[in-house]
Amino acid sequence: MAADASMPILVVDDYKTTIRIVHSLLRQLGFDNLDEAASGEEALGKLKRKPYGLVISDWNMEPMTGYDLLKSVRGDAGMSRTPFIMITAESKTENVVAAKQAGANNYIVKPFNAETLKQKMSTIFGEF
Repeated sequence: MAADASMPILVVDDYKTTIRIVHSLLRQLGFDNLDEAASGEEALGKLKRKPYGLVISDWNMEPMTGYDLLKSVRGDAGMSRTPFIMITAESKTENVVAAKQAGANNYIVKPFNAETLKQKMSTIFGEF
């Protein structure tokens, strides 16, 4: 699957600052079809209405965590193949393992830069 600069990307985080940072990094990489959601529930609603080429979601959100969002996405036949990157401030090995087992395509520990994001996206889409 190749990265298409025009593909819609959904960034999910309950902190507006993080959403702005991730949007800025994605724009640096040439992506500008960006949506946002402030919660797992909001993201799930958007995902049911529109196909996304990539979801980048924070782990720690209330009341629906990014981990729960990931499990919901993977459990829905219409969304199950949507590429999904989990981001979090926690680098616990058990969280990385849980995210991978739940179907995350990749995992990024905050803080991160455009190069890190590009590397993680490249493992999903190939070089771009």
